[in-house]
Amino acid sequence: MTNTPFSARRTSPMRRRVMAGLAVGALVVTATIVYLATRAPAPDASEAHDHAATAPADTAQRVMLSAEDAARIGVTFAVATMEPMQREVRTVAQVSYDETRVATVALKVDGWVERLDVNITGQAVRKGEPLLELYSPMLVSAQQELLVAHRLVTEVGTGTSSAREGANDLLQAARQRLAYWDVPPQVIAAVEQSGQVKKNVPFLSPVSGIVVEKPVLAGQRVMAGEVLFKIADLSRVWLEGEVFEPDLPAARPGLEVTAEFPALPGTRRTGRITYVYPTLDPETRTGRIRVELSNPNLALKPGMYATIRFRAPARKALSVPRSAVLATGERTFVFVTDSDGMFTPRNVTVGAATDDRIEILSGLAPDERVVASGTFLLDAESNLGAIMGGMGNMPGMDVKAPSTTGAVRDTAKAKMPGMAMPAESAGGADAHTNH
Repeated sequence: MTNTPFSARRTSPMRRRVMAGLAVGALVVTATIVYLATRAPAPDASEAHDHAATAPADTAQRVMLSAEDAARIGVTFAVATMEPMQREVRTVAQVSYDETRVATVALKVDGWVERLDVNITGQAVRKGEPLLELYSPMLVSAQQELLVAHRLVTEVGTGTSSAREGANDLLQAARQRLAYWDVPPQVIAAVEQSGQVKKNVPFLSPVSGIVVEKPVLAGQRVMAGEVLFKIADLSRVWLEGEVFEPDLPAARPGLEVTAEFPALPGTRRTGRITYVYPTLDPETRTGRIRVELSNPNLALKPGMYATIRFRAPARKALSVPRSAVLATGERTFVFVTDSDGMFTPRNVTVGAATDDRIEILSGLAPDERVVASGTFLLDAESNLGAIMGGMGNMPGMDVKAPSTTGAVRDTAKAKMPGMAMPAESAGGADAHTNH
């Protein structure tokens, strides 16, 4: 087919499109090569995380602040001093019965409870008041023997002295037998005077107090030795508290203790430690102490919680204000002021603490000057310096000024497909295509 001017014009647009496509493809390949060559390797995620996690805790750096800046953020100073420390030990305690003032009531004979005079748990009783009335065949027989002995004494009143002495001995033995079974003396006297046996014998309370246990019921058959009542005298109670092992040496018998009770706001009682138990709980690492408190109005009830406080004996120790010590969980440190005006973090070992001071066991010397307040802000400044210093060594974290490589990387990204092309580049492509 013969080429004509009309056919040449029809094929010219196709050639231009092919040439333009080749030019764009070359630019894409070139941009990709440049990008891969200049791209910094991505940091490992675990490595970057570990570096960021450990830098603040262990690489705190010295801090430099002017006097004006220190005053502006509220930094104050204190000196580590050797002085007597009297700390206060505080723990939780619970009200319990005074074991020396708890009595159980158990009969010495078998029988049946015919009547209960005290039939409510929590009822107050006084010493000598009747608790119950008991029918017992043993007591009936003992009363009959008493009456026989009493008549015998009357009958031999005109007899020989040996006969009278023997009759009196029998009478005393009968009386003593009933007394040993806790029959009240007035009941024995009433039987002798009336000459009649009492079927039901009353039994009286041996102590004054509150009935805290009453397992007996009216009509119940009871055996000798069976506990029928438990009576507690609550005019004096115990406080039993758990003291942590390091504080046990400070808990000494005779030491004054102050007790406060959540159930009695504003109420404060004073007592003394009467006993320190000789054993230690291996799980809680605590020892038990006992405090005696008077309870005249019975406001303190067994089972009630209390907070007890007592002061440990004073001893001389190196200490600083509590606000000077920072504990991060991994270390405990203070900021020491140097002669050149720098603040240096220094690890310390702490001991006992009071409300405003804390003992320093190691890490400081007497008369060293430390930061007493504003410590947290200094720690943040120190950790920030450590982080910024370490970030320069982390992969992909270049804290220097941008280099020419970065500029090349930006230019290459601009020439990637889909990015806006500069006007002169477009013109050059057209010229190359036309050529």
